[in-house]
Amino acid sequence: MTGRRSAGLLLYRRTGTGVELLLAHMGGPLWARRTAGAWTLPKGEYVPPEEPLAAARREFREELGLPPPEGPYVPLGEVRQSGGKTVTAWAVEGDLDPASIVPGTFETEWPRGSGTLRTFPEIDRVAWHTPDRAVEVLITAQRAFVDRLGAHLADGPAG
Repeated sequence: MTGRRSAGLLLYRRTGTGVELLLAHMGGPLWARRTAGAWTLPKGEYVPPEEPLAAARREFREELGLPPPEGPYVPLGEVRQSGGKTVTAWAVEGDLDPASIVPGTFETEWPRGSGTLRTFPEIDRVAWHTPDRAVEVLITAQRAFVDRLGAHLADGPAG
């Protein structure tokens, strides 16, 4: 295996005005005041032999504290982020209340160089976004997932 790999789920729902996508704002002090490029689909790293879809489902539960929807899962392929990580994603239709999430946490030295370890949420909030807004706030490489989901929904049956 070369490089780090992540897998995630892009949850979407149909509304009276179109489709909305559930995105997560990255937690921790580095992202606190950022919007553009600070949102992601719920995802996390995995190491083979764990299967990417199993990892995506596990990470959804770990990051949001909620079970992932049962599917069907629409493969959205993979992208390579600027830091070199490869992200594989699936779209799945479902609905959840952003207020119901219970995010996982991570520990980091903060402020840097202080020797003090602090705990932060992996994601500090989730929200529903239109596809246009999602493209504005997502990590650049992940914007391709929005386009791929849009193409799938345009081609497929309205379920």
